[in-house]
Amino acid sequence: MIKVAKARGVRTLIDNTWSAGYYFKPISHGMDVSIQSVTKYLVGHSDVMLGAIACADRAIFEQVKQSAVELGYAAAPDDCYLALRGIRSLAARLERHQETGLKVAQWMAARPEVERVLHPALPSCPGHALWQRDFTGATSLFGVVLKGYSKQAVAAMLDGLSLFAMGASWGGFESLIQPTEPGHVRTATRWPHPEPGLRLHCGLEDADDLIADLAAGFERLNAA
Repeated sequence: MIKVAKARGVRTLIDNTWSAGYYFKPISHGMDVSIQSVTKYLVGHSDVMLGAIACADRAIFEQVKQSAVELGYAAAPDDCYLALRGIRSLAARLERHQETGLKVAQWMAARPEVERVLHPALPSCPGHALWQRDFTGATSLFGVVLKGYSKQAVAAMLDGLSLFAMGASWGGFESLIQPTEPGHVRTATRWPHPEPGLRLHCGLEDADDLIADLAAGFERLNAA
């Protein structure tokens, strides 16, 4: 893709938030611009709204800088300090996120309620070969496709969870879960699963405690 774009003079950009800018280096793979939500893994404590743009060369950087100036974007000094705080522990936290995420994903894959687990580090996941080729590790955000349960049953599962909070801004110390329906927002490709989905971010809690929380949730799902 990058070779085709470069041959036609097209700039390439990527959202590199999932890798935390740690497990994948897009600019070394030929990308022109890498965009990242610093709010998530880099900050790591769910207390800052911040983003970052890394550019492959000075000319692109000047364009991005000028746009930021014209739009009035700026990062507060305290926010930058908190991002630096998070970066100091990033490697240690990501190792834990990766370990816990994989353990929970593998457990979910064995559950009878689950149709499919969408975690790039699992061989069963579409795109696993690309992840294996380009990434040096995995973070803890992944998707799950459930079998044919109603929205009410999924709500019963989620409403009673004690360790997984429901929220969107993943990458922090606490685990998050939310229901998903990607088919409504897909444009480039068609979402192939009509069943309900879940998005999980595994935080820094004990993996076995998270699994116990989800197991109780599956009991509520089936009871509903």
